[in-house]
Amino acid sequence: MKIEGKAIKYGNDVNTDVIIPARYLNTSDPGELALHCMEDLDSKFAERIKTGDVMVAGKNFGCGSSREHAPIAIKAAGISCVIAETFSRIFYRNAINIGLPILECPDAAKEIKDGDIIAVDLDTGKIKNIESRNEYTAQPFPGFMQEIIESDGLVNYIRKSLKTSKGEK
Repeated sequence: MKIEGKAIKYGNDVNTDVIIPARYLNTSDPGELALHCMEDLDSKFAERIKTGDVMVAGKNFGCGSSREHAPIAIKAAGISCVIAETFSRIFYRNAINIGLPILECPDAAKEIKDGDIIAVDLDTGKIKNIESRNEYTAQPFPGFMQEIIESDGLVNYIRKSLKTSKGEK
C-alpha cells in the first residue's frame, strides 16, 4: 500500500488528551472527533489538512490515556499515516486495531519538516521525502498486520476472515 501526502509535524510526547481533548469523549462519531482533532495543540489543524496527509512526530506519540478515540480522530480527519520516533504501546495497538498505519522511524521523524511531501510504501517500510529526496526505512508490518490495516481495522479483518473460513466471498 502506497501513501503520499503533506507532512504535518509535531514534537515529542503528543498525548491522547491533546490529540482529542476529553471534553469531546462524549461521542464516538468519527466525523465529530475529526473536527476537534489536535485543536488544543494546533487550532488550525482541521482547516490545514487534506485527506492523505501524513502526521510526523517525535518520541512517545500517543502517550497518556488509552482512549481509542485518539487514533479514530486522526484517521477520520484524513491523516493517512503517522510517522514518529516512537509510539506509546497502547496507542500503537489502538491505531492498528482501527486500521491507521503508523511507522516508527527516528531519522525520518527528526528530519522531515512541516509541509514536506512524503511518500510511504507500507509494504516495504520505505519513506521518501520528495522535497529533500532523503529516503528512510522503517520496519514494515508483518503480513497479518498489513492485512488488518488494508481491511480498515481489526473488526473488518475478523469479519473478512470469518467469511473466508465459511467459504463466503
